[in-house]
Amino acid sequence: MKNHCCQNMTRRANNKCEEHSNPFDCPDNLIYYNERFDEYGLIIYDGGDSSLQINYCPWCGTKLPNSKRDLWFDTLEKLGFDDPFEQDIPKKFNTDEWYRK
Repeated sequence: MKNHCCQNMTRRANNKCEEHSNPFDCPDNLIYYNERFDEYGLIIYDGGDSSLQINYCPWCGTKLPNSKRDLWFDTLEKLGFDDPFEQDIPKKFNTDEWYRK
Protein backbone atom coordinates (compact mmCIF):
# COMPACT_ATOMS: atom_id res chain seq x y z
CA MET A 1 0.00 0.00 0.00
CA LYS A 2 1.39 3.39 -1.03
CA ASN A 3 1.60 6.07 1.62
CA HIS A 4 0.24 9.45 0.62
CA CYS A 5 0.39 12.87 2.29
CA CYS A 6 -1.86 12.00 5.24
CA GLN A 7 -3.79 9.11 6.74
CA ASN A 8 -7.09 10.19 5.15
CA MET A 9 -5.55 10.47 1.67
CA THR A 10 -3.77 7.14 2.07
CA ARG A 11 -7.03 5.43 3.05
CA ARG A 12 -9.04 7.06 0.24
CA ALA A 13 -6.45 6.77 -2.56
CA ASN A 14 -5.71 3.12 -1.75
CA ASN A 15 -9.34 2.07 -1.30
CA LYS A 16 -10.09 -1.23 -3.06
CA CYS A 17 -13.75 -2.18 -3.19
CA GLU A 18 -14.60 -5.88 -2.99
CA GLU A 19 -17.82 -5.30 -4.94
CA HIS A 20 -16.55 -3.03 -7.75
CA SER A 21 -13.39 -3.78 -9.73
CA ASN A 22 -13.49 -0.35 -11.41
CA PRO A 23 -12.96 2.47 -8.87
CA PHE A 24 -15.26 4.73 -10.92
CA ASP A 25 -18.18 2.36 -10.29
CA CYS A 26 -17.88 2.39 -6.49
CA PRO A 27 -19.82 5.16 -4.71
CA ASP A 28 -17.47 4.84 -1.72
CA ASN A 29 -14.43 5.95 -3.74
CA LEU A 30 -13.77 9.68 -3.61
CA ILE A 31 -10.17 9.91 -4.81
CA TYR A 32 -8.59 8.41 -7.90
CA TYR A 33 -4.81 8.12 -7.80
CA ASN A 34 -3.08 7.41 -11.11
CA GLU A 35 0.36 6.05 -10.25
CA ARG A 36 1.52 6.14 -13.88
CA PHE A 37 1.22 9.94 -13.98
CA ASP A 38 1.40 10.60 -10.20
CA GLU A 39 -1.96 12.40 -10.42
CA TYR A 40 -4.76 12.77 -7.90
CA GLY A 41 -8.36 13.44 -8.80
CA LEU A 42 -11.86 13.66 -7.37
CA ILE A 43 -14.03 11.02 -9.01
CA ILE A 44 -16.96 12.38 -11.01
CA TYR A 45 -19.86 9.93 -11.10
CA ASP A 46 -21.13 10.50 -14.62
CA GLY A 47 -21.20 6.90 -15.83
CA GLY A 48 -17.66 7.05 -17.21
CA ASP A 49 -14.10 7.21 -15.94
CA SER A 50 -13.97 10.94 -15.20
CA SER A 51 -12.08 12.71 -12.48
CA LEU A 52 -11.18 16.30 -11.70
CA GLN A 53 -7.47 16.73 -11.03
CA ILE A 54 -6.64 18.22 -7.64
CA ASN A 55 -3.43 19.97 -6.60
CA TYR A 56 -3.91 19.98 -2.82
CA CYS A 57 -5.06 17.34 -0.37
CA PRO A 58 -8.68 18.03 0.64
CA TRP A 59 -7.98 16.79 4.19
CA CYS A 60 -4.57 18.17 5.22
CA GLY A 61 -3.95 20.86 2.58
CA THR A 62 -0.58 19.46 1.48
CA LYS A 63 0.48 20.40 -2.06
CA LEU A 64 0.30 17.24 -4.13
CA PRO A 65 3.03 16.34 -6.65
CA ASN A 66 2.91 17.90 -10.09
CA SER A 67 1.49 15.59 -12.74
CA LYS A 68 4.05 13.62 -14.68
CA ARG A 69 1.70 13.11 -17.65
CA ASP A 70 3.59 15.40 -20.06
CA LEU A 71 6.93 13.95 -18.96
CA TRP A 72 5.56 10.42 -19.58
CA PHE A 73 4.59 11.28 -23.16
CA ASP A 74 7.85 13.17 -23.78
CA THR A 75 9.97 10.32 -22.43
CA LEU A 76 8.18 7.72 -24.53
CA GLU A 77 8.40 9.92 -27.61
CA LYS A 78 12.18 10.13 -27.16
CA LEU A 79 12.19 6.32 -27.09
CA GLY A 80 10.33 6.24 -30.42
CA PHE A 81 6.77 5.67 -29.19
CA ASP A 82 4.42 8.19 -30.79
CA ASP A 83 1.15 6.43 -29.82
CA PRO A 84 1.86 4.77 -26.45
CA PHE A 85 -1.72 3.65 -25.78
CA GLU A 86 -1.72 1.67 -29.02
CA GLN A 87 1.91 0.50 -28.96
CA ASP A 88 3.65 -2.15 -26.89
CA ILE A 89 5.56 0.14 -24.52
CA PRO A 90 8.02 -1.11 -21.86
CA LYS A 91 6.13 -2.49 -18.84
CA LYS A 92 7.70 -0.02 -16.42
CA PHE A 93 5.75 2.79 -18.13
CA ASN A 94 2.44 1.25 -16.99
CA THR A 95 3.28 1.92 -13.32
CA ASP A 96 5.27 4.45 -11.33
CA GLU A 97 8.48 2.49 -11.92
CA TRP A 98 9.51 4.71 -14.85
CA TYR A 99 9.93 7.81 -12.64
CA ARG A 100 10.76 6.19 -9.30
CA LYS A 101 13.85 4.37 -10.64
